[in-house]
Amino acid sequence: MRDFILDANVLMSMLISGKAIYKPLLREYTFISSDFAFIEIEKYQTLIQNKTRIDIENFRQFSYFLFSHIHFMPAYLVEKDAKQKAIILVKDIDPKDVSYVALSIQLNLTLLTRDISLYEGLQKKGFRNVQLFDAFLRNA
Repeated sequence: MRDFILDANVLMSMLISGKAIYKPLLREYTFISSDFAFIEIEKYQTLIQNKTRIDIENFRQFSYFLFSHIHFMPAYLVEKDAKQKAIILVKDIDPKDVSYVALSIQLNLTLLTRDISLYEGLQKKGFRNVQLFDAFLRNA
């Protein structure tokens, strides 16, 4: 499988690190995220910019590269059934993750996350289409 769903915390950690290792991954794999990720990134933009490990020009260039290699799906494309299943799965974990889980369900793709509580909570509920991003990196 070469296609994956990314949640906002993975995107934010990529932006903060600016690591060159992500460029070949972004070229080799197809990553899809929810348009909700933009809200999260906007909310934490100051934190992201303050924590980045690269200078502002390289940060901009890396951001352009990253966003040109990720496909963002608008909420209206998510089917009602997938969203309902996602709501049930994440209601007691983190409701903000509904859009990512719904995309994973609808597209039958693995959700990559750095959110350990999301990963463990979904696993406990029998949802196996989720993987920690660091485990993905080790195997990529």
